[in-house]
Amino acid sequence: MDSISVLTLRLAELIGLYMIVVGIGGLGAPLRWRQMMDDLEHSPALVMELGFSVFAVGAALVLIHSIWRDPLSVIVSAIGHVVLIEGALLLAVPAPLLRIGRWSLNFTRAWAIVSIVFGILLFLAGLTGRATVIV
Repeated sequence: MDSISVLTLRLAELIGLYMIVVGIGGLGAPLRWRQMMDDLEHSPALVMELGFSVFAVGAALVLIHSIWRDPLSVIVSAIGHVVLIEGALLLAVPAPLLRIGRWSLNFTRAWAIVSIVFGILLFLAGLTGRATVIV
């Protein structure tokens, strides 16, 4: 896949690898996801820390990568914006996200598989892509 940015390719690899690892974790230890949700629901401090961490990662992605010129860069930029918004919501109004998270535990295996597949696609797009200069 052609992209205008080497940064886009490297971020696609990194995000893809993260999604693969998280998906494998979901398939290998689905009970751990349920335990993490229990911990979040019982610890406002943990929700605040998670919100801060997610917000910081999203903000960093948005600041370093706001490129909307080719399909891969749009995906990477959109992921950054979604992560930033998720972090902001966890900090400001966590209850709706926690309810969605609890509900989504009914589909742990499906989410894990989707994460692995999408992660593989992103990783391969970044790994096999090439940066081109647009004149």
